[in-house]
Amino acid sequence: MEEMLEVVEGKVDWKGRSAFKQKHGGTKSSLLALVTYGFDQMANFALAVNLTTYFNTVMHLELADAANQLTNYMGTCYILSIPMAVLADTCLGRVKTVIISGCLEFLALILLMIQAHYPKLKPPLCNIFDKQSHCETVGGAKAALLYVPLYALAIGNAGIKAALPPHGADQFDEKDPKEAMQISSFFNQLLLGSSLGIAASLTLVVWIQDNKGWDWGFGVSSAAILFGIVMFVAGLPLYRMHIISGSNAIVQVLQVYVAATRNRNLVLPEDPADLYEIERDKEAVMEEDFLPHRNICRFLDKAAIQQTPCRQVDTPEASSPWKLCTVTQVENAKVILSMIPIFCCTVNMSLCFAQLQTFSIQQGLTMDTKLTPSFNIPPPSLTIIPVFFLILMAPIYDKILVPFARKFTGIPTGITPLQRVGVGLVLSIISMAVAALVEVKRKGVARDHNMLDATPVLQPLPISTFWLSFQFFIFGIADLFAYVGLLDFFYSEAPKALKSVSTCFLWSSMGMGYFLSTIIVKIVNSATKGITKNGGWLIGNNINRNHLNLFYWLLSILSFINFFIYIFATQKYNYRNHKPAISAIDDSR
Repeated sequence: MEEMLEVVEGKVDWKGRSAFKQKHGGTKSSLLALVTYGFDQMANFALAVNLTTYFNTVMHLELADAANQLTNYMGTCYILSIPMAVLADTCLGRVKTVIISGCLEFLALILLMIQAHYPKLKPPLCNIFDKQSHCETVGGAKAALLYVPLYALAIGNAGIKAALPPHGADQFDEKDPKEAMQISSFFNQLLLGSSLGIAASLTLVVWIQDNKGWDWGFGVSSAAILFGIVMFVAGLPLYRMHIISGSNAIVQVLQVYVAATRNRNLVLPEDPADLYEIERDKEAVMEEDFLPHRNICRFLDKAAIQQTPCRQVDTPEASSPWKLCTVTQVENAKVILSMIPIFCCTVNMSLCFAQLQTFSIQQGLTMDTKLTPSFNIPPPSLTIIPVFFLILMAPIYDKILVPFARKFTGIPTGITPLQRVGVGLVLSIISMAVAALVEVKRKGVARDHNMLDATPVLQPLPISTFWLSFQFFIFGIADLFAYVGLLDFFYSEAPKALKSVSTCFLWSSMGMGYFLSTIIVKIVNSATKGITKNGGWLIGNNINRNHLNLFYWLLSILSFINFFIYIFATQKYNYRNHKPAISAIDDSR
């Protein structure tokens, strides 16, 4: 029977046996990855928008300290995704990483639930807004019970981010044209699954935290991640699993840079075939293990210069991996180096996204949040607006727009990943410009009704918060193009041993965007300190007296400049595996 089954190269089943295309992988197994990711987002995203309130009102941290703690937590989630990806690719494997990370998240949320439930494990109740009260700030053993589970949760969340998306993409064969098309569809569906989980988190979980208590909120989150992991484990017999390399791919890339630097005075051979490579018939498991030489970043080729006339290296110095690397190692290093300019251009996109979670929410607090005469939208739930548009647009893009574009371009994914990212960057420019215009409208209403000093929430302006939906809608579509395009690009272009690490470029980009937002705000306030009455465009708690519209225009201009840098970077990029190098906005040829 097995003789009739087609073996999937480079993949095994959960017991380490050969994976067969008819029995393992495909849409059904990738769906389990999508469900798991959705429940993970449901468990965690509410913390990203509401944890400051918990630190401030329950743990009695000052507002600035509470915000910093949230920033530290979010930054840790994103930054740790890279070492977790290395661990997944070289040691544990992606499936084990997902399971271990999910269990770690579950235990961390249970501990946070226990602390939130028992009064003896947290500071006594106190009104933090009463200047006469002396509230006890969390410290000692109580602080340890707070921060140890919280950062364990960050590690688990980073592991899910690092391993689950590439594992889902592993369920499709890149060499099969039909399945290669499904990889791009998977990343579209990943965004949809993520958006559904976020929507549940921003509505159900946030409401429970605010109305039923934080112990119930953490309890629901722990139940969500538990259910997701159970679903994931149930699919073990169906999965295609990548073969663990056992070597550290990041170290191998670093070896190329070190060897090229050490060999900088050597002369490159005229024939690239004279560069060092191991014997394929003796060492290679698959032909895919070897990458052909490309005439880009030639200075890195010096890492593969042999100092002996024959291909056999017989001196200890020459055989050192920090002195001599293979052509395949060099080509892997070239791929990573080529991705860096594109990665840097996407940080600005995350910078703009950070404003939707900060200043746009502050705008919403001053506006009329009534959805019905008897129901108001909770302020942290305002970010449901772009999520709703993502849920609406993701299937439309995947089922209608992609097949339509495919007829004209001949590209399986409709347009290339870099073209898709380019569309997202253009839309982010428009979103910031629209945000500036909406802010002018909002401030105009406040001025016309003599409400520039009105108290947010208690004295809402006579303008609906749904005016913000314009900028959220545009940025939601930008998300659909840019972030999914980046996941597709990083996964498809990365060397085999660096698949998980490459997809973490997206999470690192988002983390850098948050940190860059803080830096930009400080620079803007410092630069405008002497030219505004408030002492800076964004100084003070009264957003009606600030110049947020000018800040949005600045971000739009910076995004415009960034886009042209992106065009230059994509024109210089060479796809590996002989794919056509198509610019992000050029028509396919």
